[in-house]
Amino acid sequence: MINDNDVINTLEELETFLILVEKGGLGLKNVEGVALATNNADGRPFVAVLDDKHQLVLGRWVSQDVYENGKDMVRYGPKKRR
Repeated sequence: MINDNDVINTLEELETFLILVEKGGLGLKNVEGVALATNNADGRPFVAVLDDKHQLVLGRWVSQDVYENGKDMVRYGPKKRR
């Protein structure tokens, strides 16, 4: 469930995405967590929204820079609370 054309390229975009997930703005059900991961097939990094059974609900590709520098934001949540 990852859209190939929808890539998060900046930390600001990652923050906006995390806030949307946190606030329920994407209409996802049973969201329990968010993680940065890599695709097993090609190693491409993505942010994964997981449900209460640790199944992928939504994924968005991220740039290598966001993958390397956004780990704390994903782990601890965005600083801005809109």
